[in-house]
Amino acid sequence: MTSKHTYVAIMAGGVGSRFWPASREALPKQFLDIMGDGKSLLRLTFERFLKLTPASNIFIVTNGKYKDLVKEHLPELTNNQILCEPSRNNTAPCVAYTCYKLQQLDPMANLVIAPSDHLITSESLFIDNIRKALAFTAKEEALVTLGIAPDSPHTGYGYIQFDEAKTEGIYPVKRFTEKPDIETAKSFLSDGNYLWNAGIFVWRASTVLTSFERFQPAICELLGSDLDCYNTDKEQSFIDEKYPQTPSISVDYAIMEKADNVFTIPAQFGWSDLGAWGSLHAETPHDENGNAIQAEKIIVHDTHNSLLRLPEGKLAVIAGLDDYIVVDEGDVLLICPKSREQEIKALRKNVKEEYGDDFL
Repeated sequence: MTSKHTYVAIMAGGVGSRFWPASREALPKQFLDIMGDGKSLLRLTFERFLKLTPASNIFIVTNGKYKDLVKEHLPELTNNQILCEPSRNNTAPCVAYTCYKLQQLDPMANLVIAPSDHLITSESLFIDNIRKALAFTAKEEALVTLGIAPDSPHTGYGYIQFDEAKTEGIYPVKRFTEKPDIETAKSFLSDGNYLWNAGIFVWRASTVLTSFERFQPAICELLGSDLDCYNTDKEQSFIDEKYPQTPSISVDYAIMEKADNVFTIPAQFGWSDLGAWGSLHAETPHDENGNAIQAEKIIVHDTHNSLLRLPEGKLAVIAGLDDYIVVDEGDVLLICPKSREQEIKALRKNVKEEYGDDFL
């Protein structure tokens, strides 16, 4: 049974630049049917959390220009459940805004903050882990983050080192390490007490706001300066004025790496952050040659372990590729080795410099 004080905030304001050219400024990846199952990533995330709490307790934090898209994909929500950021200032201001709003709505608000673009294959295990975390944060002044048991020395994720001592399967966090090099990642894997940082957080609004007051007073001075405006018709104009003045900083750097009441739950529920095309290749069905194909008309010859994505009606003949990403969005064609997918974000910037915003 879920408490009436349980809330979910889904962060859906990013542009998904590593999924370019499918993910664009006007229609970023959280609104795309990336998995080919007829539902956007945002819709899949929302439905996952309906197993935890009713739609009335689920809030979306997005960029203001995506408000209509959110309403289109999630018609169950009221306007008050869509938090519209006027600027992209990373996750710390986003979390603070959400927690001020929910604490004014319910002083006992106990919430999950999660990205909108993760893939979870075992949703029942995921919800069990979330419930365990919520039960812990309901009675403890704790900041909990879900950690994913690593199965490879991945250099694209942050890592959480946890302590031996535990309470009910919940471990104190010793330190966070941002994306390590390959040798460091290998040592973390062999040590056995490191987890991938999934960026899924659980805490009471009051608990994390206490940490903000301690470690990020500038954010509190701005977003906490008129608490009575939250959940009223004055909220948006207040946020439009104050939010762009907040520092652009992640909640990991702002709070989690500084606080001494951080805990983690080692989780195994089949997780991918779908951060880039290679992760989509890994999580979708393959043909006998290891290719993940999203296309109506295609002839593939001597091509292996590649992701091939084409628009409706387009015919492609692809031969002699190994470990490649081929994404054709009609106006933009991307061909890139999977091993170099981390360069796509920088390549997108090159496109902007050369051709402006038309292809972003």
